[in-house]
Amino acid sequence: MDASGTHHHHDAAPQKLAPLTLAAAPIGNLGDLTDRVKEVLRQADIIAAEDTRTLHKLLHAAGVQTQATVVSHHEHNEVDSAAGLLDAVQSGQRVVFVPEAGMPAISDPGYRLAQEAIAVGIPVTVAPGASAAITALVLSGLPTDRFAFEGFLPRKTGDRAKVLAALASETRSLIFYESPHRTAATLNSMSDAFGSNRPAAVARELTKFHEEIARGSLNELVEWAQSKTLKGEIVIVVGPAPEAEQVSFEVALGYVRTSVADGQRLKTATREVAQRTGHSARELYNAALAQP
Repeated sequence: MDASGTHHHHDAAPQKLAPLTLAAAPIGNLGDLTDRVKEVLRQADIIAAEDTRTLHKLLHAAGVQTQATVVSHHEHNEVDSAAGLLDAVQSGQRVVFVPEAGMPAISDPGYRLAQEAIAVGIPVTVAPGASAAITALVLSGLPTDRFAFEGFLPRKTGDRAKVLAALASETRSLIFYESPHRTAATLNSMSDAFGSNRPAAVARELTKFHEEIARGSLNELVEWAQSKTLKGEIVIVVGPAPEAEQVSFEVALGYVRTSVADGQRLKTATREVAQRTGHSARELYNAALAQP
């Protein structure tokens, strides 16, 4: 407060609206729609929405009055739509993109719009907010110092297994999006690829009244997912692979033989030893077959 008794809030000054603003939508809780996003929506000339019905509900619920023209910008029309939106920006209109939920451009068509705007030198800004991926990571209790977002996995079992196999020795926490009816099958594939005792967490209904987070080994989470009917958007977080033991191929092969002698299937044994040691599962498998 200065001598005249007025407050100076430099940080709260209304921001000059950039020609293109990517605005975050709540992921479930209306309270996470920031004052800044509301202001951006009020000032927009055009609001490009991934889902126009969701946007209208959001504006109504948040009590935001806007004179903006609302247009649809989704994965099926994003190429043509982006061109039209950038033309509008260049004719002096303020365009705001709003995804269905969460931070814009993450698993939604805001990415292409931002990319094309940047390519032609249009100033872009983000009015940030909640992100399901980051919220789930923080809630999971798994390491947050290094992480990778993998989005949605392929639907076909074989393709999914291939992607997961390539991630098996990743030493960062991994974040995936999944639909509720595929969650149990996906956790099962993860258990196959990463080993059944890899720590993980499944988050659903984030920020909503029925928010739930299940934490445990992949094996435990498969049982949890199979025991109930899941609803809502799902985020799966998988903990990092243990650092590989620095052992020779011969020692690793010895581990495989010991496991098999203890009654484990050769395929399972080679996969688990490969994860532990960084040696190739296929080479271990072939070597074990060649000289049992």
